[in-house]
This record gives sequence, structure tokens and C-alpha cells, in this order.
Amino acid sequence: MSRTEEKRAAFSLAPWKRLWRCVCQHRLRLALAIGSNLLLAVADFYIPLLQSRVVDQFILTGTTAGFGGYAVKYIGVCLFEIAMLLVYFKACMGLEMLSGRDMKEACFVNLQKLSLDYYNVTSAGHTLSRVMSDTDRIATCIAWVFPDILWGFAYILGVLGVMLSLSPGLAMTIIVIAPIVTALTVYFQKKLIVLNRDVRAQHSKITSSYNEGIMGAKTSKTLALEERLTDEFEQTTAQAAKAGILHGRMRAIYVPLIVLCGTLAASATLLRGEIDFDDVSFTYPDGGEEVLTHFSLHVPAGSTVAIVGETGAGKSTLVNLVCRFYEPTSGRVLIDGRDARERSQLWLHSNIGYVLQTPHLFSGTVLENLRYGRENATMGEIEAAVRAVSAEGIIERLPDGYQSDVGEGGNSLSTGEKQLLSFARAILADPRILVLDEATASVDTITEQKIQSAIDTIIRGRTSVVIAHRLSTVRNADLILVVDDGKIIEQGTHEQLMSRRGSYYRLYTRQYEDEATSRLLS
Repeated sequence: MSRTEEKRAAFSLAPWKRLWRCVCQHRLRLALAIGSNLLLAVADFYIPLLQSRVVDQFILTGTTAGFGGYAVKYIGVCLFEIAMLLVYFKACMGLEMLSGRDMKEACFVNLQKLSLDYYNVTSAGHTLSRVMSDTDRIATCIAWVFPDILWGFAYILGVLGVMLSLSPGLAMTIIVIAPIVTALTVYFQKKLIVLNRDVRAQHSKITSSYNEGIMGAKTSKTLALEERLTDEFEQTTAQAAKAGILHGRMRAIYVPLIVLCGTLAASATLLRGEIDFDDVSFTYPDGGEEVLTHFSLHVPAGSTVAIVGETGAGKSTLVNLVCRFYEPTSGRVLIDGRDARERSQLWLHSNIGYVLQTPHLFSGTVLENLRYGRENATMGEIEAAVRAVSAEGIIERLPDGYQSDVGEGGNSLSTGEKQLLSFARAILADPRILVLDEATASVDTITEQKIQSAIDTIIRGRTSVVIAHRLSTVRNADLILVVDDGKIIEQGTHEQLMSRRGSYYRLYTRQYEDEATSRLLS
């Protein structure tokens, strides 16, 4: 086989079968490396499960009852991993050194048997590169890469099993993406193998040039060949650089495509924001009367639902259940088709933005309070969130801008200013579900208009639940629910409900008349 044919040849297992003679002498080390690595894979996907249970059962609930048993399990698994790592590294290092030594010895013995024809057509540099560099790479593959491949398969199977039990939707998405990733890998690896062989061939030429330059130093000086040999060497290194760049470019295409597939898989399983109340009844722990009775509701992802009604009708109870501030007495609250109780509160709250009727700021600067929405937010993102709610005027009026202290509970700011900053903080978190619990009830008309214009922009693309005090703020909602005594008595758009002249019509017209009277009196 010519050099060109050798470089273009497809990947073959035949040479690796011949290598088995070197490996079989160290079967025990290989078995230890594979066995310890597979056990490490089991521990690797068991530890996150253990940690998630600790978070759900102890950290979120604020109790330590039964924590000792989990601590013993965790320490035991960590000690087991340390022991397996010691066995794995010792076995792999021994296997790498010994198999590399055996291959070098086998190459040396074989070189003694080759005819002079081989030496006439093969440069010394090429031979040295094969004997020294390539044997080291093969030994590394045998000792480290092969056990790691088996670890990868075991880990993937274990993770898929856990995912199927915890989130079948996520698992199925990964299963769908996997064949695409496999096809891309097979396609690009064929090309990368050829390019990698070309890189190695160029490196062999460089080694050969060094060898000839050293061995023929006297001849080159006698014949004044230095300049010519330098030019030839520059051409060789330029070809090696070109081969390396081509290999790098192919990897630069392959790796982002794999990352893109992973991103698509992740985005397909992110929270969409679909909410369902499935026959929910609820009684507050300190009350005896049911606030909700057999309540059912479907909120499509990305829609805006407004909840209106008299005080005590059960409006805030709905969002308390969505956010898991309380659990249903009976029935289920589903998020993306899955019972909210099956998800951790930490995960749920990280995907929900909540703006209360009574705004609260913590002691500290404006910037610190805004960063509670997202700790790693950049100044550009913070300023964009502030502009989105038209709160930049507040920052400009403060003596130290974003570094101004808001005081205890934000008492150095007005209620309207605190509400706007609370709103910016919620937006900064970029939640998939946005809950506004009568967020405009504590602000004046001008501030309300600022917030309303921001709401119309921000709620696009995310599920929004708006509990409204001023009904003028929910005219554009996709669905308005009129709640009375824990039940939906009317639902529809603003136009539909006004045309029916029912409870919503009476609430709206009464409020409109009250506001008109207040304006006349003022």
C-alpha cells in the first residue's frame, strides 16, 4: 500500500486485532481498568441523584430529620470513588507503560527482519516517528481511551435509565437527537481520520528532515547546502501547518454542530410554561372553609391570563398554588403536563417571576436588589431591564445611581418606585412564567401607564398570570377569568365579557365610574 493509499484508507479494526498480542499479556491490568471505570460510572450518576434528594428533602424543607443516613451514604460513595480511581489510575498507567514497551520491542525485532528494500524507500524519520510517537499514542488509546469509551456507554445507559424514570419527555428527546449526533460523528470522523493521518505524515517528514540534517551536517556544510536545505525544511513545515489547519477547520465545524444538537435537545426540554389545574380543591391550613372547590383550568404556554374578582374570591390562591407556596388539598397543579410536586421548589421558583402587590426591596444598593433577579447579570442587561419598565428616571434621580442605598425595606423610595424596581428585578430573571399579583394596585396612574406599556412588550413569548385590581390593565389579555367563591363564573376576552353584560361588565363599569368620580373630585 502506498503512502497516499495508506492515508486515504478507511478506519480498520485489523491492526487493532494484531495489537491484542501486546495487550493480552496484561489482561489483568486491562480488566481492572475497565471494571473500576464501570463502577465509577455507576457512582457518577448515583451521586447527583443523592444530592437532589438531599436538596428536596432537607434544604428546601429546612429539616435535618434523617439527614444522617444520607450523609453516611454520600461519604461512602465518595470513599468508594476514591478507591476505584486509585485502582483505575494504577492499572491504566501500568498498562500504558508496559504495552508501549512491548510494542517498541516488537517494532525493533521486526526492523531487524526487514529487507534492505524497506530501508531504501522509507526514511529514517518516518520509521522513528512510527516507533516512538505512534506507539505511545496507541498505548494511550489502549490504556485510557478504550476504558473511557466503555465508561461513556455505561454512563449514558445509566443516565438514560434515570431520565426515563424522572422525565420521560427529556429522555425521548435525547433518544431522538442521539442518531443525528451519531451520523454527524461517523461522517466527520472519517474525514478527520484522513486529515489526522496527513498531519502525522507531515510530522514524520519534519522528523526525517531533522535526522538528515544532523546526520549529514558535514556533507551539507562541505557542499554549502544550508540555504537549500532550509528552504526545503520551510516548505515541509508549511505543509505540516496547512495539514494542521485543515484538521482544525474540520474540527471547528464538527464540534459546534454537536454542541448545537445538545442545545436543541436542551431547549426542547426547557420549561414551556403550560399550566393546568386538574380538579383542584384547597383549604388554607388555618381555615376551615374551602377557598377552591373542584377547580379546573388550562393555561396554554405563552398566553396571558388575567384573574379578576372581588376581594376574597380566591384570585391570589391560584398563583400561590402555581408557585407551590401551598399544596392543593386535593387534585393536581400541572406544569408542562407534570405534577408540580414532582419538581423541586428551587427549579420551579427559578423559572417563575413574581411581582407582589406590596413591593419589597432588601437593604443595600439598587444594583444589589436588581441582581437578586439574576446574580450574574451584566450591567447592560440590568440597564435594559430598567429601561423596559421605564425606571431609568428613578436611577437618574438617585444621588449615586445604581450604587444608591435603598434603605431598610426600600423605605427611601416611594411605593411606585419600589414596584418598578421589583418589576425590573423579575424581568431580569427572564422567567418562563410571569406572575403579577395586582402589581399595579399600589402605584399612581402615571406609573401604572409606564408599567402597562412595559408589560405589553415583556409578556410576549412567556406565560403570564395577572391578578388585576384595575381592570383597565387586562383589556389585552388572551383570557380573562372572573372568579367568585373559588369558581370561574365567567371567562373570555374583554370584548366578549363586556358584550355579555355579566359580572365582569358590572365590575368594569363600576370601577370606571369610581375612577371618573375620583378624577372629578380631585
